Amino acid sequence: MTPTMPATRTPPRLALAITVASLMAALTLTPAQADDSPSVPPGTEPSATAPVEVDPNDPDLKLPEGATLAAPKVLDIKQVVEDQSGDERREDTNADVKFALQAEVLFGKDSAKLNGDARARISAIAAEIKNQHATRIRVFGFTDNLGSYAHGRTLSRQRANAVQDVLDQELKDSGITYEVRGYSEDYPIASNATEAGRKKNRRVEVSFPRGEN
Repeated sequence: MTPTMPATRTPPRLALAITVASLMAALTLTPAQADDSPSVPPGTEPSATAPVEVDPNDPDLKLPEGATLAAPKVLDIKQVVEDQSGDERREDTNADVKFALQAEVLFGKDSAKLNGDARARISAIAAEIKNQHATRIRVFGFTDNLGSYAHGRTLSRQRANAVQDVLDQELKDSGITYEVRGYSEDYPIASNATEAGRKKNRRVEVSFPRGEN
């Protein structure tokens, strides 16, 4: 008769540690970095809320001996200018410049083919890019929530590509890096419950870092 081996019992603390480690491993996922993986549009990045007042004598600051806090300053001031028709919008911060063009002034309905007036508007943006000496340009397309998400993703990307093509022709600078994305109905700037809101959401945004001039 084969003797029965006593069951090995895992100590409670070790069992708990193994369980927690297994759970953490299951929950830790490495995000895929595909070429068309979404990048967060300017203005939607999460930002930490700064304290209203900082005590320079707070021991948790751990300032080096003799060091002092810099004078407070206001960051990321935004200036917004929109033409009377609402077809074009410009946002300026101390870090970036962003143009938003409504799709109707660039394309026909459900189309990614630029109309006759589109090049003049895009050329004006190219002139500002030159003025700011920008070398990194983001061109993002957006749609409203009508139709399928997949169709909106394709259409918004095609429209962004069309605008980027004209910028590339205008700038003729091989040193410029473009990031081109299509977001479908994601990141709306107005309510999709009305046609006026949907019109604002159907747009192409061109943004780039502000120069030092």
